[in-house]
Amino acid sequence: MDGKVRIFSSILQFCKLCFLEPVKCSSVVTHESFDKKQEKAVYVYDKPKHKKTSREPKEWRCIDNCFWIIGCLCITWWLLLFLCNFLPAILPGFKLAELPGSRLKNEGLNAHHPVVLVPGIVTGGLELWEGKPCSKGLFRKRLWGGSFAELFKRPLCWLEHLSLDNETGLDPPGIRVRAVTGLVAADYFAHGYFVWANLIENLAKIGYEQKNMYMASYDWRLSFQNTEIRDQSLSRLKRKIELLYVTNGNKKVVVVPHSMGVNYFLHFLKWVEAPPPVGGAGGLGWCAKHIKAIMNIGPAFLGVPKAVANILSAEGKDVAFIRAMAPGLFDLETFGFQTFQHVMRVFRTWDSVISLLPKGGETVWGDLNRSPEEENVCHSAKTQYLHSSSKESNGNDTDTRRSIQEKELAKYGRLVSFGKVASEIPSSQLSLIDPKEILYENAPISSTSCEELMTEYDGMSQESIKRVTENKAYTARTLIDLLRFVAPKTMQRAESHFSHGLADNLEDPKYSHYKYWSNPLETMLPDAPDMEIFCSYGVGIPTERSYVYKISPSDRCKSIPLQIDISADGSDNDCLSGGVYFVDGDESVPVVSAGFMCAKGWRGKTRFNPSGIATYIREYQHKPPASLLEGRGTESGAHVDILGNFALIEDVLRVAAGASGTELGGDRVYSGIMEMSKQINIQL
Repeated sequence: MDGKVRIFSSILQFCKLCFLEPVKCSSVVTHESFDKKQEKAVYVYDKPKHKKTSREPKEWRCIDNCFWIIGCLCITWWLLLFLCNFLPAILPGFKLAELPGSRLKNEGLNAHHPVVLVPGIVTGGLELWEGKPCSKGLFRKRLWGGSFAELFKRPLCWLEHLSLDNETGLDPPGIRVRAVTGLVAADYFAHGYFVWANLIENLAKIGYEQKNMYMASYDWRLSFQNTEIRDQSLSRLKRKIELLYVTNGNKKVVVVPHSMGVNYFLHFLKWVEAPPPVGGAGGLGWCAKHIKAIMNIGPAFLGVPKAVANILSAEGKDVAFIRAMAPGLFDLETFGFQTFQHVMRVFRTWDSVISLLPKGGETVWGDLNRSPEEENVCHSAKTQYLHSSSKESNGNDTDTRRSIQEKELAKYGRLVSFGKVASEIPSSQLSLIDPKEILYENAPISSTSCEELMTEYDGMSQESIKRVTENKAYTARTLIDLLRFVAPKTMQRAESHFSHGLADNLEDPKYSHYKYWSNPLETMLPDAPDMEIFCSYGVGIPTERSYVYKISPSDRCKSIPLQIDISADGSDNDCLSGGVYFVDGDESVPVVSAGFMCAKGWRGKTRFNPSGIATYIREYQHKPPASLLEGRGTESGAHVDILGNFALIEDVLRVAAGASGTELGGDRVYSGIMEMSKQINIQL
């Protein structure tokens, strides 16, 4: 990934030179070439106008070089894609690994339980049903997922149609974008880039097809309850599960959600049994009757810090790197770019992004001085440790404490720090201000108009932005107040649909409101003691955990005022790189978010799991592909690539064919999730 980012960054830098400094690309002119140009000018002047001359070769400009390089890279990409898909089959002596579905079919494994797939954020396709005049010719064409051709043809029109109404979180006037339906909704994100395709193919090998397999697509931009209000997505999912149950011999359904789809289906579990008009009227016992197992893949149960960076500055580690390599390029008004502002405007209309903010406050994510990962060995040492001691565990994980200790433990609980020093010094030396004081101050309003961008920074003055940075560090508790200050409309709208707290008393009637249903720390699992829940995720990849920020040096209207400080790097502490602190995870979701509920929150009979539903942790140690011929790898633990992991696919197929979690081997733990869970002191 870093290599791709560096290549892309170099192209952007080159393009910037071409657009902004064309003279430099052809500034060296020899006397000989100058004389030739003079001769050519005289020749053309003396030549009669009616006679045709041979065409002179066109001068090669710098912009031509830019597009020539981009074209070569595209051709190379498609050539490599062709080689990866077709060449191995004809190479002498090259043997492709046997698909898990084919091998298990030969062992006598057959389709048994119906399977429902639930995609996560971004991976599902969206198509246009009604649009503005600029979208002519795009009726029922994919705006998201597919070729993304419209992004290059009419980018601002494309972004306008992917945005939701900033007041309602629903369709803007005159625009209707809807989720693609069927298995094709999320089999591939783009041509050649699989999401669910490999798992679908392997399920088909043992007898699955559309009569016993269903893709529960939905508009992932919306809040979970709004998918029901606008599209009746939850009702359609309920009816489909009931139909699969009846038409397959009253066999319970195995549900396989991925990423944010895990939170979406958790919301569904409460909605389906809740009374109308808010709920699905399934009644108590609906889940126990219809669902055999929930195999959560890459679950973001407790949120992801990456969502914080998306809201604050529309960036993550890769975007911050590109932004630093080509400063100002994406913010140019000359060519109508201002990319980050437009992306932020779109992000802040998607309520689903708010659903991914960290949940559980400081109890889960740590405070100014401690966090569950406080004894985490940073990635370079951690990877060596994991490879040398990888083993399967029965869940006790009694002796996984690290033998290597850091000189200075990273303070991950400071999710956002302004300056590297603020991210490291003792809390007693920090300059701290109660964010509520900033929130309710009458800060002066900027007189500069940036209304076209509508990033919500438009109504803030430079003084108020600086005031935000005076509070040097924000934890999971104070971070919510920071977001309420910099994105008031977004948070006011989204917080009516989502909550990020930790319940003291789940019997409190307020927790019957749907905004709590997708937070596993503020809701109870259904009464379904025979159901099983799996937390399946990759480990061994550096994953974003907290950030070092700074004030952008650019003008506020031309640039988002806050940005990740790419210059902030660790010395002997490689937890910090490019303004981002890393921990173990699957590149998107930290281990603590993916595994805590199965490791402790739901383990046994707890107040979050009163019926004692069995939970299992299934971790997959990341192993990158050995060569290009392996594509994205069959042992990858990356957040999306794990859907092509052979070990994961085999687990899904065996459970779908009737196996229990115990028959799979119980827990398989490589990370320090059991230790981390002990550090999280929650009443169970």
